[in-house]
Amino acid sequence: MRLRRAPAAVRPEVVEKVPAADRFTLADLLGEATADIGSRPGRLVTTIVGTVLGVAALIATIGFAQTAAGQIARQFDAAAATSLVVTPSTAQTGGASGSSVATGVLPWDAVDRMERLAGVDSAALLAELSLPDATVTAVAVNDPSQAPPAPPALYAASAELLDAVGGHVATGRFFDAGHDARADRVVVLGSRAADRLGIERVDNQPSIFVDGIAYAVLGVVDRTDVRGELLDAVIMPTGTARADVGLATPGDLQARIAVGAGPQLSEQAPLTLAPDEPGSLQVQAPSARSQLGQAVQADVNGVFVILSVIVLLAGGVGITSVTMLSVVERTGEIGLRRAVGATARQIAGQFVAESVVIGLLGGLIGAAVGVLGVVAISVARDWAPVVDPWVALGGIAVGAVLGLLAGGLPARRAARIEPVEALRGGT
Repeated sequence: MRLRRAPAAVRPEVVEKVPAADRFTLADLLGEATADIGSRPGRLVTTIVGTVLGVAALIATIGFAQTAAGQIARQFDAAAATSLVVTPSTAQTGGASGSSVATGVLPWDAVDRMERLAGVDSAALLAELSLPDATVTAVAVNDPSQAPPAPPALYAASAELLDAVGGHVATGRFFDAGHDARADRVVVLGSRAADRLGIERVDNQPSIFVDGIAYAVLGVVDRTDVRGELLDAVIMPTGTARADVGLATPGDLQARIAVGAGPQLSEQAPLTLAPDEPGSLQVQAPSARSQLGQAVQADVNGVFVILSVIVLLAGGVGITSVTMLSVVERTGEIGLRRAVGATARQIAGQFVAESVVIGLLGGLIGAAVGVLGVVAISVARDWAPVVDPWVALGGIAVGAVLGLLAGGLPARRAARIEPVEALRGGT
């Protein structure tokens, strides 16, 4: 009977050990990443300056765009989006000169009709008087030895013109409905026309002469929201123009309307003023929002966003450079950590985390600076500051993403460092 030999005892020292679980946790990673950052505060400041400026500029741009949206709309809409003009339609005569003639006519009671429509604040009739040979002077006697100066433009208007164009009388007063009804020989001058005629004050009851006929100057208009050409003109009542120069029909109707009422009034005005033939009138009405204001705002935003992106790129280059320098300075440390068991992934993760922390810190400070800048300037200009909280959070996220992208190349280089080469280099 053969006896089997008992199996040899397995010695403990020859048993293959199972590697322990990786104990390098996220907390350890963040600790390693932030330890070097805090040890060099001067370098940290210079590193995050670009990120802070870029994120602050981006937040401030968006914040100013939101804050200024109402201001831009208010300023542009006060003139462009509240101005409506109704003119008679024209048709080409077909002659060699290519001239056009009006095919429609505005009624003389157009102001009363328009002001009955909802959304119309005020309206006025306005017509340019075509008197090519007329002389307009401030003296009754013409000197034949001197060439006559170019006369200012002549306009006829109803008494509501000042409200319709948002005008301001610097001195004197504007003519009223009584002057219009009586066809009084009175005029109001635009400020530039008054300068040309040498009239600076009206308390001494000055007069101007149109083809030798004296007209009393009631006032001088120095500002209009629309129809700036009136500042170079002499304006008389429509009743006076009908009696003295034979004005047959109104030229156009100028109205001041509520913001957003343009599309509705563009359909209602022709039916109100020419119900039998609404196609004989043309309406120049603004859209619900001033397109000019939107265009200016978009251009300004585009410029500042481009500048913000450029500064952000500069900040990313700064983070990359400083992180790369940190890799070179810590080559010996990296080699020692690799020798005691740290993996390439852990080394790369440490430098990526360091870059992300730097970018996150820059984004946080930049977002705070941008928000404070919007608030400070808005308060100084007496505006209501508007900053979307998601925009501020997005600025912080932009800084973190910038750090993540900027740390990729240094982290890759650090992960490729071999322990033997690092320790042999002695750095």
